[in-house]
Amino acid sequence: MSVLLEEAMKLPVIERRKLAEDIWESIDGSPEAFKLTPEQAAELQRRIEYHEKYPEEGIPWETVRDEALARK
Repeated sequence: MSVLLEEAMKLPVIERRKLAEDIWESIDGSPEAFKLTPEQAAELQRRIEYHEKYPEEGIPWETVRDEALARK
């Protein structure tokens, strides 16, 4: 763990949350900042096409979220 992270973890939860929000807001959100590699774009396109062909195989976000949170 970096020294910076160790110091941040000593902050009260409310201050850590505010710090995380401030850091997130400082990240450039423009499309150019999140360019996909050709491999990532191809994989994304493959997944979109699969979902369009078999929409019934999708899992609702609420189910995925609940299962992930249950693993904690």
